[in-house]
Amino acid sequence: MVITYKIHQLTEYINWIYFFHAWGFQPRFATIVDIHGCDACRAGWLADFPEEERTKAAEVMQLFKEANRMLNELDEDFEVKTVFQLLDANSNGNDIIINNKTIPFLRQQTPHNNNETYLCLSDFIRPLSSGIKDTIGVFATSFNAETDDFYKNDSYKHLLVQTLSSRLAEAAAEKMHEYVRKEVWGYAQDENLNMKDMLIEKYQGIRPAVGYPSIPDQSINFLLDELLDMKQIGITLTENGAMNPHASVSGFMISHPDSFYFSVGKIGEDQLQDYASRRNMPISRMRQFLAANL
Repeated sequence: MVITYKIHQLTEYINWIYFFHAWGFQPRFATIVDIHGCDACRAGWLADFPEEERTKAAEVMQLFKEANRMLNELDEDFEVKTVFQLLDANSNGNDIIINNKTIPFLRQQTPHNNNETYLCLSDFIRPLSSGIKDTIGVFATSFNAETDDFYKNDSYKHLLVQTLSSRLAEAAAEKMHEYVRKEVWGYAQDENLNMKDMLIEKYQGIRPAVGYPSIPDQSINFLLDELLDMKQIGITLTENGAMNPHASVSGFMISHPDSFYFSVGKIGEDQLQDYASRRNMPISRMRQFLAANL
């Protein structure tokens, strides 16, 4: 299923903490998003910071103002596209079998929270041995323009568009996931979260993205593309599995009530060899994709 969102439909779903982080500001400055835009409220927000931080807070205030101005400009000509499917799935060891396609995943080799639990995403999908089908979601989202060409002669605006477009792709995934949980999949029909709770992931289930800590192997995008046909929303893959346009997100949706986000972390040579075999790739090639985890 393909859904197209206009920019103004996504602004409330933007996680501004990550936007400000991209500009080098700590999370506490993201509270600018929560205040009323009148002069008195802005002045009060600024006064709450220690004197030595007020210059930086004033920069955040101006940045937020200009970001919203840019969002209004983008809303005139651009949109964000999403594609998703809900598919039959079962786990088989560290693999998840989706519509008869086997997708390998990595398992932690250091304990989670020191409780000797070694997690893999396949743990949250009903095993094949149960004889009962489970369901998994697959998705991709993309800001429908390559921002490298935007404001080439204005480095500030160029960076502003790039950081906003990445946040918009993530915001589209957030909005789409809410729709899937509550209506399409319907396992959380009674969910009633405010935006702040949603952005800190208080909903049931998880939405792990390719390239993120639980799925560090970017080449998984090739397998996802076979399930989703990402080109229908304008996404193409490089020879290394990176997505174009750059402001794109892909991944999985899991409904298990006990599922949560985790980081695979460092893996040993034994798992690298096993994973390369399951990915049907040479170890040397797999080593390139997982260099940060070795």
